[in-house]
Amino acid sequence: MTEAVTVASPVEDAILKSFAAAERRETPYLNWRVQSVFPEATARALAELPLHAVDVHGVSGRRELHNDQRSYFAGEVLDAYPVARQVVEAFQSPRVAQAIMDQTGAKLRGTYIRIEYAIDVTGFWLEPHTDLGVKAYTMLHQLGVDGQEDLGTDVYADRDTWVERVPFGWNNAFVFVPSDRTWHGVEARKIKTPRRSVIINYVTDEWRAREQLAFPNDPVRGL
Repeated sequence: MTEAVTVASPVEDAILKSFAAAERRETPYLNWRVQSVFPEATARALAELPLHAVDVHGVSGRRELHNDQRSYFAGEVLDAYPVARQVVEAFQSPRVAQAIMDQTGAKLRGTYIRIEYAIDVTGFWLEPHTDLGVKAYTMLHQLGVDGQEDLGTDVYADRDTWVERVPFGWNNAFVFVPSDRTWHGVEARKIKTPRRSVIINYVTDEWRAREQLAFPNDPVRGL
């Protein structure tokens, strides 16, 4: 019997290439700046997804305040939008999971893919937080267009000490492994055109909202 050959997708290959060229920074905590994460056609397709912005109704600070409006690459979204399925399958792949583990030290075996597609408008902001808990890896992928450079993630040395703002670029990402030091947020500011981003997390089996997971019955494995 001939052994089946698994062919990596262009999306998977692009992610691996971008990780290999990532810029590693040590302060204020270990993080990586990644460019050209997805093939250009994939990034364009992501930017054009007809999903809706969250109406914060004047209440913001934490994304979970509006769970009923948030969009995830899971369930019906995977059936409706091929690009969403391509992305989750790439991050589910053992090659990509192993590359992340090798590069960052994140412990991903047995975790699950959770990807949120965020469209933020004026009124949105996030208080400083660390993601520490059931999130094993955080990748904040940006779909920034011209004029949105100042809409990036704010980075802090601690809850009260702002350090820098990551430029909000096109098809770039800010990556870290959650710890008690990984303070980040989004300071309130005017958002002239919707701020689109893809929030990629690997979460542990303790994650309770299983409907948010791409493959709730298929934990991640490495090579």
